[in-house]
Amino acid sequence: MSSERIRRWKLALGDEDMEGLGERDQRLSRALSALYESDGRKGRGGLGASSPKVSRWLGDIREFFPTPVVQVIQKDAFERFNLKALMLEPEFLETLEADVHLVADLISLRGAMPEKTMETARTVVGKVVEDLMKRLQSQTVEKITGALNRSQRTHRPRHADIDWPRTIRANLRHYQADLNTIVPETLVGFARKSRTRADLDHVMLCVDQSGSMASSVVYSSIFAAVMASLPVLSTKLVCFDTSIVDLTEDLSDPVKVLFGIQLGGGTDINAALAYCETKIDRPSKTHLVLVTDLYEGGNVASMLARVAGLKHSGVNVIVLLALSDDGRPSYDVRHAGAIAAMGCPVFACTPDQFPDLMATALTKQDIGQWASANGIELVRGS
Repeated sequence: MSSERIRRWKLALGDEDMEGLGERDQRLSRALSALYESDGRKGRGGLGASSPKVSRWLGDIREFFPTPVVQVIQKDAFERFNLKALMLEPEFLETLEADVHLVADLISLRGAMPEKTMETARTVVGKVVEDLMKRLQSQTVEKITGALNRSQRTHRPRHADIDWPRTIRANLRHYQADLNTIVPETLVGFARKSRTRADLDHVMLCVDQSGSMASSVVYSSIFAAVMASLPVLSTKLVCFDTSIVDLTEDLSDPVKVLFGIQLGGGTDINAALAYCETKIDRPSKTHLVLVTDLYEGGNVASMLARVAGLKHSGVNVIVLLALSDDGRPSYDVRHAGAIAAMGCPVFACTPDQFPDLMATALTKQDIGQWASANGIELVRGS
């Protein structure tokens, strides 16, 4: 029997015997076994509502099968695991905790939902978004606006705006020994002035919406919506798989943004960066945050060249391999190393770290030093 026939038989038999199968085939086998070798409640794999496993599973089936087959498998999952009943249970809605994975699951499954269930799903997503906004908004606003205000210095500050460490350093020569104190002749403080449109920093979140990035997509969308509400910033949100969707105009409504996302299986980073280039008119004032695991399905050489071109033009390019609480991400080590060698910081970030990261970037501080101070390991250039 040929090796290909043996492979097919092993896949048909399920995850009882995966010896000799490659990593990709093992993932394919587990994806099918999770649905078709489970009774929908406590089978061998199971999907488990509101679990990170659901997002990974949905991403896997999109990678392994064409769209018509994916739709059939999703509908099977929706029926076999009784997700419809779960979404329509008012008791479930009343006790729901904010869960980014649940949002990702609902977004992924929305194509299989009947209209009545879709309305319930929107309610659920709205509640989760509200909880996430409460958690993340105040910290983000405080960090970013505070950092930008502090970047504007003045020598005639109001008392509340005096930067005492800088003032002391500037006046050390005026130390009065008899008084045992410094008498400052020059005050250094934070200016409070409005910023014109030309002064604004531009933040562009370019987010990989392939299935493996599900929770990162949700968090990125929430942060984009928060930053878009700040008059001190100009914010754009671009999501991509093998196609590109610009959600900038919808950022005032985070729920609408999330339902505009189509979590998919393919990835074309090069095409997404090409689109972003057309939206950048002030490179030196632009911070491009590329959220992706760097598993490029498009033209790798062009993708790397495009990152180098953006960096050379003055754009502050930051690559986040994940923006989530899911632990150490899987990513393409070669591509990450190549981009890091260009001088772009490449690392994973949690949602709680993101506001401080953006404050560091917007004030042009050293992100490497910031990462080290926060226990974050940057990818090294190769």
